[in-house]
Amino acid sequence: MPHLTILYTPDIEPLADMPGLCSKLAATMQTVRDEAGKAVFPTGGIRVLAYPAAHHAVADGSGPYGFCYFNLRMGRGRSAATHQAAGQALTDCASLHLAPLLAAQKVGLTFQVDEGPEVFDARFGNLHPLFAAP
Repeated sequence: MPHLTILYTPDIEPLADMPGLCSKLAATMQTVRDEAGKAVFPTGGIRVLAYPAAHHAVADGSGPYGFCYFNLRMGRGRSAATHQAAGQALTDCASLHLAPLLAAQKVGLTFQVDEGPEVFDARFGNLHPLFAAP
């Protein structure tokens, strides 16, 4: 963890550049620092995943309305200020990237940061060692 999941209506794809958005959000996650100046998100743990909704209904259905939901899951132990800083940095990044879309189409955007009381949390694989300091 951290995992940033994006769920969106597929009608926004032509103007949203979802691969570019994912890359920019991942890069932004690498820049977020806590109050002590320490990186909040370990590089090897950053995941940004985007999924188009196969079926959707937005608002009253009377127009070509799009939607994009961002959910950042963070491990426990970070301060409220760090949650706010991370959420704001990522929201700013997404807003800037999606400006052309917002100028052309009506789109609802929601960004949430969750910190979970995980009842089970296993992490395994061989990715994290690639980014461990020597």
